[in-house]
Amino acid sequence: MKKAIIGLFATLFTLLTLAAVAGYWGYQTLLTYADTPIKITQAQELDVKRGTNFNQFISLLESEQLIEDGWKLKWLVRIKPELAGIRSGLYELEPTDTLNSLLAKVISGKEKSFAVTLLEGQTVKEWQLVLEQQPRLTLSEDIFAQVLRENGDESGLPEGKFFPDTYHYIAGSSERALLNKSYKKMQLELDKAWQGRQQGLPLKSAYELLILASIIEKETGKASERPWIAAVFINRLRKGMRLQTDPTVIYGMGDRYKGNITRKDLRETTAFNTYRINGLPPTPIAAPSLAALQAAAHPADVDYFYFVSRNDGSHVFSKTLNEHNRAVNKYQRNR
Repeated sequence: MKKAIIGLFATLFTLLTLAAVAGYWGYQTLLTYADTPIKITQAQELDVKRGTNFNQFISLLESEQLIEDGWKLKWLVRIKPELAGIRSGLYELEPTDTLNSLLAKVISGKEKSFAVTLLEGQTVKEWQLVLEQQPRLTLSEDIFAQVLRENGDESGLPEGKFFPDTYHYIAGSSERALLNKSYKKMQLELDKAWQGRQQGLPLKSAYELLILASIIEKETGKASERPWIAAVFINRLRKGMRLQTDPTVIYGMGDRYKGNITRKDLRETTAFNTYRINGLPPTPIAAPSLAALQAAAHPADVDYFYFVSRNDGSHVFSKTLNEHNRAVNKYQRNR
């Protein structure tokens, strides 16, 4: 009897040992499985829809041929229940990703980020075309005017009121959120420039400073010249001279502009033709950069009234019309 009991305990011990070994082997197998690289050779997106449960998530990974033996993942989540806390969204997968790193992204909600750059010197119309070409961005009609209204601006004049910068968003984002950030940033920087402006500028409001900055932006090819270009326009405004700047003419021409300005265009009276109107045009003509805002608020202390392009991005600045005409003859008329 005693021998039988000892034999039974030995058998149970053996079975328990085998079970423990099998359990340890299974656990290690699952851990190794989790460290297995996913089956892709180039970056791709994984779209986890809202409401997807963990079993559906496993089916998605299998249908996308990212993993094999999905049943192992079902066992792994029993050992590590925290893995079941997946979040919906669009995720960027890399060939270097393992199942573990994939799960880390989806559990943390680290969604794929997209970027769009709204360039200084471009118009709202040009920015609209850029936004329309962006992937995974929700678009709506007349969005710039909508953002103005949401911020208490009923003017319907969005030109120049949005800050040029690179903005990031995730799939399904509305361009409204992106442009709202751009609008608020421009208002902040414009207010700072206006409050800290040089005293005695012939500008009546922050909006006039914005208009001037947009012209400076369009006229500047060499960044270091911005304060000098600003000084030319400020000097002209002080003296009651017309600004006579080509970018305003081009803006007033709209879609009629095909790359050249004729004498007829310069003589045409539009609200933006500064060869024909006095002072500033009624609105900005593009989105000014921060540097252009600062130049408008702090023009150089020079007595230039004219400038002409050297055709390499830089300009020749002149104090008198005679000097200017000589520079025009040298750099422009022979062209």
